[in-house]
Amino acid sequence: MLKKILDYVKKYQMIEEGDTIVAGISGGADSVCLLFVLLEFMKEISFSLEVVHINHGIRKEAGEDAGFVEAICKEKELPFYLIEENIKERAKASGRSEEEEGREVRYQAFRQVLGERKGKIAVAHNSNDRAETMLFHLFRGTGLAGASGIPPVNDGIIRPLLCVKRSEIELWLSERNLRFCIDCTNEQDIYTRNRIRHHILDYAQREVCSGAIDHMNRTAEQFREAEEYLEKQTMEAVKRCMCSCEENKIMISLSDFFAEDAYMQSRVLYHCLGLAAGSKKDLTATHIASMKELFSKKGNGQISLPYQLKVYKNYDLGMIQRDGLEEEGQKPFDEYEVPLPKVGESLQLKVQGLGDVEIRAFFREDSQIIPQKTYTKWFDYDKITKSVMLRTKRAGDFLTINQKMGRKLLQDYFVNEKIPREERAQTYLLAEASHVIWVLGHRISEYYKVTENTNKILEVKIFENMSKEERSHSNG
Repeated sequence: MLKKILDYVKKYQMIEEGDTIVAGISGGADSVCLLFVLLEFMKEISFSLEVVHINHGIRKEAGEDAGFVEAICKEKELPFYLIEENIKERAKASGRSEEEEGREVRYQAFRQVLGERKGKIAVAHNSNDRAETMLFHLFRGTGLAGASGIPPVNDGIIRPLLCVKRSEIELWLSERNLRFCIDCTNEQDIYTRNRIRHHILDYAQREVCSGAIDHMNRTAEQFREAEEYLEKQTMEAVKRCMCSCEENKIMISLSDFFAEDAYMQSRVLYHCLGLAAGSKKDLTATHIASMKELFSKKGNGQISLPYQLKVYKNYDLGMIQRDGLEEEGQKPFDEYEVPLPKVGESLQLKVQGLGDVEIRAFFREDSQIIPQKTYTKWFDYDKITKSVMLRTKRAGDFLTINQKMGRKLLQDYFVNEKIPREERAQTYLLAEASHVIWVLGHRISEYYKVTENTNKILEVKIFENMSKEERSHSNG
């Protein structure tokens, strides 16, 4: 069995030379096996081993388990950390189940012990656990990731025993006369996983197929490999569909989105929702279906989803946004009076939502080429006679749209350009009173354009947005 586990560890590159392995050891059969297996591996791979034991405060004999694990660590000269928490009280306070709260406490403790050191967290899940988790996820409804059960490695957590069954572990311990603690709650049907273990998986092994656990684990590996491949394809599709990804707001090109396969569309939306929410927990196929329906219908609209998310459709754009952002008509950013430099001078301004802004003035020369960059603009300085503001829209704002100095209300411009309603209140303007000089990220007013008759130029650069634009061009 040792060779089987070591081959598995090497296959998934679980342990590297110089690692610190923090092992979660409860004192049960699986964790005791993990501890002694890791001690054997230390003879072949140079790594350090530390042990963490969590007392959840649920069982009376939990203190004895802690003493048992500590005694082994003392005998083997291993660092031992005891973490004691009242999981029942914490679960009541958080609204989570005791299982969920216990898991949160365990992994938080493991990560605290490991800290910033190079290494991994080792836990004792075996192939039975993986099969139980597969069934648990399937019964609740899941995608490929959930159907693959427990992964061998994820997020710095390794599971060396995932390739062996519980029966193999118990036999290995028995052959070496290695004692372990028995958790009485594992024999009770108080948790869903225990009921799956005792009634469903056990029945499948006895009455359906004696190799059910092995077969399920092979299938889990195939699901995991398929999920890894599809995740790569999903990220490529996200790049094709996503127009922008800013804090609390994601924009999707619907024409590009609907060019994707229907299955990939769902994965793209799930990924984008997870980004916007900061978590994928409680995001379901029903939410994805609602988004697809919204994006498919004629006209614009919106829906609300968990995590205070709002999803909008505006023309050919889909948007996912956290609720609580400023609504249209409110001032989402501060207003800035732009200091106007003398010719030959430059000034710096830091603007919320834009970052560093540089403003400089200089005389026009015939040899100069007007920049065509989205976030660097030149204006005829002689045309500016009043104070200039960096602000969001106001009622009555207008811009000049042609050389005949024809005017268009800013609101009409936004509609004609199909700029989403929610984005309009977030768009900065450079304005002289109600006359819009520049709609940042879009066009400038014809009136302020540099011509052959221009004497002085006012240049405005938005550095943060420039860098985003340059990255976009390089990616394209």
